Amino acid sequence: MRVTPAEPTLASTARRAQIVAATIEVIAADGFGQATFARIAEHAGLSSTRLISYHFAGKDELIKAVVQDVLASIAAYVGAAIDAAEDEAGAGNATAILRAYIEGNVGFIDEHRAQMQALLQIVLGSAGLPGQQKPTEIPLEALLRHGQSTGEFRAFDVPSVAGAIQRAIEGLPFMLAAQPDLDCDRYGAELVELYLRGVRAA
Repeated sequence: MRVTPAEPTLASTARRAQIVAATIEVIAADGFGQATFARIAEHAGLSSTRLISYHFAGKDELIKAVVQDVLASIAAYVGAAIDAAEDEAGAGNATAILRAYIEGNVGFIDEHRAQMQALLQIVLGSAGLPGQQKPTEIPLEALLRHGQSTGEFRAFDVPSVAGAIQRAIEGLPFMLAAQPDLDCDRYGAELVELYLRGVRAA
């Protein structure tokens, strides 16, 4: 039976992070199906799979932790890019925020390829992101509506445009798997140019 401490200690938090990091590396290198506790324990240098079972009830719980870790890292990275854009262009500048959103996401994908490859393998291996529910309105939709309300952006169907932008971003890991030398800076710049031209008011 797994016993979980009532209050996570620094040691247990560090161990969980170590296991999550090892899981990401195993999935990125070998695929979702090969991410067994035995393989993860070996990769992490753990003496026994029981050290994994102590922190995670099963593979599903571990994979959820991996997904949460990667998504939190993306949010922090993109959030920092948006904060910097607002500091430079002014809070609420929808054009600057959309540019930062696209460039931030592309930049994270480029700089954190193992995490993104693991996330991609999880999606392909489990037919979705475990434990993740789609919110009623994603932040990108809120941003586009804000741009319309201020007059920066023209009238358009927000969910359709948000979906097109998001799919263009999410397609990058697939492209990198086939073309590791792809110029991600150029890719991001072209996406920014394409979608800013498409959403700006005349």
